[in-house]
Amino acid sequence: MRFGSTPLAEAEGAILAHAHRAGDRVFKKGRVLSSDDVAALDAAGVAEVIAARLEANDVGEDAAADRVAAACLGPGLSATAPFTGRCNLYAERDGVVVVDRDRLDALNLVDEAVTVATLAPFARVAPRQMVATIKVIPFAAPEGVVAQCEALARDGGPLIRVAPFRGRAVALVQTRLPGTKVAMLDKTTEVTRARLEALGCTLADERRCEHSIEALAATLEELRDGGLILINGASAIVDRRDVIPAAIEAAGGTVVHYGMPVDPGNLILTGALGDAPVLGLPGCARSPRLNGFDWVLERLVADLEVTPREIMAMGTGGLLKEIASRPLPRGQAEAAPAEVPAAPRVAALVLAAGQSRRMGAINKLLADIDGVPMVAHAVDAALASQAASVVVVTGHEQARVAAALGDRNVTVVHNPDYAAGLSTSLRAGLAAVPADCQAVAICLGDMPRIAARHLDRLIAAYDPLEGRAICVPTWRGKRGNPVLFDRRFFAEMTDVEGDTGARHLIGEHGEVVAEVAMDDDAVLLDVDEPEALRALAGE
Repeated sequence: MRFGSTPLAEAEGAILAHAHRAGDRVFKKGRVLSSDDVAALDAAGVAEVIAARLEANDVGEDAAADRVAAACLGPGLSATAPFTGRCNLYAERDGVVVVDRDRLDALNLVDEAVTVATLAPFARVAPRQMVATIKVIPFAAPEGVVAQCEALARDGGPLIRVAPFRGRAVALVQTRLPGTKVAMLDKTTEVTRARLEALGCTLADERRCEHSIEALAATLEELRDGGLILINGASAIVDRRDVIPAAIEAAGGTVVHYGMPVDPGNLILTGALGDAPVLGLPGCARSPRLNGFDWVLERLVADLEVTPREIMAMGTGGLLKEIASRPLPRGQAEAAPAEVPAAPRVAALVLAAGQSRRMGAINKLLADIDGVPMVAHAVDAALASQAASVVVVTGHEQARVAAALGDRNVTVVHNPDYAAGLSTSLRAGLAAVPADCQAVAICLGDMPRIAARHLDRLIAAYDPLEGRAICVPTWRGKRGNPVLFDRRFFAEMTDVEGDTGARHLIGEHGEVVAEVAMDDDAVLLDVDEPEALRALAGE
């Protein structure tokens, strides 16, 4: 890749390295300069730019990130479309992150151009939570580097995956001593039940017995054919020969490991009784707070082996107690919502209320395109994309348009004021966008060549913290549709009047506009005239 100062006369096709302003337009870094861009910069008095040009053996940043992400992608994960050289991997289910650390380190050592960052191995994740990000740092990476990274990620099984929690029946045994309060045992039962249910498990059996080897061994023998067995003792396990490990062995079981380098949670014991794993719990397991027991339990429920070596390797990051640098006292920190990087929730809003005035008697939204009504093409693209929900606004010939959508999983909103213009449909649709969606992609029902990949690329580009709050698709420098808007603009969009949409916001908020280059002209193709419909139908 060639990089450096480039005379403007030679800049067409180059990748802009730093943002430039030309009149009321801002050309952001990463933009591939078109002839129109060069003319605009020239008119603004720009003589040269810092730019990059790819060479024959270079792979563009997005293509490189996409290839490495695809190679890293294991079961339980999905990948975003690449943008600015970045692909994110998100969990598709509840579970535990499994990372081959040695191979990941080897991949990151290949070349500074390609980086892969993940959550800590065995971190617990929920659906839509970010698990990893692949970032190509320069505008391109050498083909050899990309190929080597792909090979490291693919060879030897999944590099990154999510091991799903597999619900199972669990038995809890609590021992008691003279003076043990029933209320404490009851509370422990409820805390344990909640902990298990959060992992998709059920507390199928709960037993209480005296804190003695004989009583506990007899109780364990009754549970031999059960699933996972948890033992919460009235007294902490202080030695491998203490009551709980001795009772496991007396019942015919084995003690596998005692202790762990995690605090709280040091005094945990792992064992087996027949095919059933047995855990002797530390005293902190009576509390809902995170402790070493959680780390072992999560792996077991995800069907991951927990060997003594693996337990003894939990010391890095295993200090869970209060520390001076903690930003909040322990209780307050646990009450605060966790800052978990998650996939943005973007709604797709399909406007399908127009009267098709220029089409004569034809309702273009119902026109047959490849055997499917035109409006259904737009809706199907939205449903197949990474949009979290799809809202469709109807108006003209409401019943026929709704019927054309069949039983598709969309929210249909009727706009009785559709004749007053596009703004009324926009207002009706925005009101139906789910409250948990951070943004909306405004889609037009008369753009049947829009596909899920176009929407996914807009969603991948969306990042208001990075200054990309409005995402506009382009084809060879020309702006098209659909356009994605952050929720912060909903109020301004709702205030629009007449037969206009919200495109004026793009000009008014240029500092947060991201132009997203597409791979075809579908983003420019809308059907407004009979000739366009005939051309689309191949007549």
